[in-house]
Amino acid sequence: MLDYIIVGSGLGGIAFCDTALNNNNKILVINDDLENSSKIAAGLYNPVILKRFSQVWHASEQLVLLTAFYKNLESKLNVKLDFKIPIHRKLVSIEEQNNWYLATDKPNVGQFLSSKLLQTKNSHLDNPFGFGKVLQTGYVDTQTLLAHYKNFLTLNNNYLQETFDYTKLENHENHVQYKNIKARHIVFAEGFGVRHNPFFNYLPVDGTKGEILIIKAADLKVSEIINSSIYLIPLGADLYKIGATYNWEDKTSHPTATGKNELLQNINNLITCNFEIIAHSAGIRPTVKDRRPLVGTHHIHKRYHILNGLGTRGVMLAPEMALHLYDHIENKTELDSHIDIIRYAYK
Repeated sequence: MLDYIIVGSGLGGIAFCDTALNNNNKILVINDDLENSSKIAAGLYNPVILKRFSQVWHASEQLVLLTAFYKNLESKLNVKLDFKIPIHRKLVSIEEQNNWYLATDKPNVGQFLSSKLLQTKNSHLDNPFGFGKVLQTGYVDTQTLLAHYKNFLTLNNNYLQETFDYTKLENHENHVQYKNIKARHIVFAEGFGVRHNPFFNYLPVDGTKGEILIIKAADLKVSEIINSSIYLIPLGADLYKIGATYNWEDKTSHPTATGKNELLQNINNLITCNFEIIAHSAGIRPTVKDRRPLVGTHHIHKRYHILNGLGTRGVMLAPEMALHLYDHIENKTELDSHIDIIRYAYK
């Protein structure tokens, strides 16, 4: 008998899967590859909310876990995943400069902000008010992670590619059974696909569509992540990832002309050199109204668990949330009330 069936192999599913494997558990991942916002995610990790110059919830704890988690995955998969690159926040006024300086004096957020503003020498990034440098930032190559982790699971007979059939799931006193597969527990990490899950579809996951572009700009020569109304991430070989849009109405994962035009307008407001579009992608983020993850155990079926609602900060949240859920299941530790799905169970 297995220890865990894990439904979904995005960032949340991988984080829980690897946490279980590192604790010598037997697991099986079931996934159909149909919906996975992690495929098009920027993969950014940033401890500061740059709109308000305030600290991200649990930022310090998440950064410690993040570094160890992705370093371990790089060793396991023999591939580079974690790119530690500073973020340069474009400042657009004297007021923003003053707000930046004020933020550097705050004890909780100042540790992540350089007190010295930067003036760019790049003629294609003209900005008279300069840039603020954010520390302890970077990005994880989520596409490479998903592809290599799937191969890793497949080679070890831990991966089943199919659409999960909820009608075939049975709940027993000491185990769960899916078709002919038995396990002690099942963890659902389906992202926006949770809306099809009859056990957890009451949770307020409101999918937010995001679109990104990959562009090639031979003259740009930027080596830092640039943040303005969009982000610009250098990928090497003159390629840059540009994103992202936010659409709360369209729940399809198809790229749109509207999204493309919005991104192009923002690119042209940021850089002045020529570029060509290499790729255009879209996905649905699993966002939650209170902006906190959805972690915990079903209020009736005690062997059914969920890890969801990681939103736009999945790279940072996934390792911490997976660890909390694992400890909750195996060691009966109490979940933080901000993330525990019990907050919605009786609404």
